Amino acid sequence: MESGRTRVGFAAAALLLLAAAAFAQRFRYREQVEGPRPSFPAQAEFHFIRVEYTDLPEYHRGFGYASRDATGTGWWLVDWPDADDHFSMGVQRLTRVQTGDPRHLRLTDDQLFEYPWIYATQTGWWGLTDAETARLREYLLRGGFLVVDDFWGVEQWEVFRETMNRVLPGKPITDIAESDSVMHVLYDINEKDRTFIPGTRHLRIGPGGTVRVYQPEGTAPAWRAMYDDQNRMVVAVNYNTDVGDAWEYADSPMYPEQMTALAYRYGINYLVYSMTH
Repeated sequence: MESGRTRVGFAAAALLLLAAAAFAQRFRYREQVEGPRPSFPAQAEFHFIRVEYTDLPEYHRGFGYASRDATGTGWWLVDWPDADDHFSMGVQRLTRVQTGDPRHLRLTDDQLFEYPWIYATQTGWWGLTDAETARLREYLLRGGFLVVDDFWGVEQWEVFRETMNRVLPGKPITDIAESDSVMHVLYDINEKDRTFIPGTRHLRIGPGGTVRVYQPEGTAPAWRAMYDDQNRMVVAVNYNTDVGDAWEYADSPMYPEQMTALAYRYGINYLVYSMTH
């Protein structure tokens, strides 16, 4: 039994070391000096809501952003606040949706019900409590919409799948059909757009400053969803792809512009669908 626990411990440690390396690489293209965050109205139709959640204990890490205007720990923080700010600015620029300041809330916060659209990253490493599970179920069944992003491989998929089976028992997770209205509610997203959206850790700078994209071995991007009893999409699943990084690095000349544009089309379609269905 001890040897089994030791193997599990070594495996978890190895995963955390790999994750730390990946996290460090994310900031390879970030400027050393950060400017002030953009300003948004305090009250608006849409606020980007990032979900704070409990991590699986074996994958918890205590990093934070003490240099910005909030601190915290956990996987939910990855890409915050730049992804949230840049996506919000994109919504402001590309739609007529009144866009307010991005916020982050715990799943158990009663204010969650005031917002139709929420976002959670790294959901292959979340470990929702019973209270968080019950609150997420209530939120979705009362009309809310969840976008999940940036989780990879079979192990993380199983964590996510098992969690969502607790949230919405018996509801399958299926590939989004090209005919689904979410793919056409504002932008037309077609089969050719089911492409890998890289994180910065998947980019390499070649001769002359050319950028090459490397998809992780053994992964294929997938765009999936869950639906309620009325066949309304309630969860949009970005799997084996990193939409959040495409938003976060929207202002970086090193990040492929076409990938950022595609990430905005997906995100804005999810948003417009959530506000009209």
